[in-house]
Amino acid sequence: MTEKELAIEVRGNTAWLTINRPDKRNSISPEVVELFGEALDSVAKDDTVRVAVITGAGDRAFCSGADLSGGDMAGRKATVLRYAQLLKRIYTFPKPTVARVNGHCLAGGTGFMLACDIVVAKKSAMFGTPEVNVGLFPMMIGALIFRNVPRKKAMEMVLLGERLTAEQALDMGLVTRVVDDEQLDREVDDLLNKLAEKSPAAMRIGKEAFCAAEEMRFGDAVDFLALKLLDVADTEDAREGITAFLEKRRPLFTGK
Repeated sequence: MTEKELAIEVRGNTAWLTINRPDKRNSISPEVVELFGEALDSVAKDDTVRVAVITGAGDRAFCSGADLSGGDMAGRKATVLRYAQLLKRIYTFPKPTVARVNGHCLAGGTGFMLACDIVVAKKSAMFGTPEVNVGLFPMMIGALIFRNVPRKKAMEMVLLGERLTAEQALDMGLVTRVVDDEQLDREVDDLLNKLAEKSPAAMRIGKEAFCAAEEMRFGDAVDFLALKLLDVADTEDAREGITAFLEKRRPLFTGK
């Protein structure tokens, strides 16, 4: 791993994207945003990578949100717009994404977390959107909050700006799993191994289809997804999966 503000490492079938600013509580800098976009481009093109993990360096913070120190208005505006594009990119990423929440996850870090498909958090992690406490508001990440949390709970969180425990975050739907701190890596590794065994083709087509159908009316979504099922069924992975099932063996998916 390098000393850049975003460290990238491929381990087996998994790409690890680590916000590498532990002394700044892994806050989001312009460099982090820029490197994230480049990393996702690389991971998307790498056929050996089947899963992407987003996490933070150290054990104190996953991501504490935007770095509020320094920078002029023009620079901040550019970073905000790139961050918004980055959230959309993670949310629609063609490969499964897992957030390994190794510490506090606040403000803009909530966006990184919620844009991922699956979120595994250690029990001691704290969550929240404290922007209102400094005269700001969690704008872009609101689009993700309202896709995961009931409206009343979401509004309470963003209006009060209070911190939540991992268990509260789980109850609200912000995270997928909460585990004891010492079990975090074991839980994440087990999850990654399971995801790596699935069909890359099915997951890619399925994720793209679900994102597209999300804003459709019910009837239109059902019709659209029916056609997408035919696309999945026409892949080599589907043929291999059905053959393996009939032959009572484990399928060997290639992503085609």
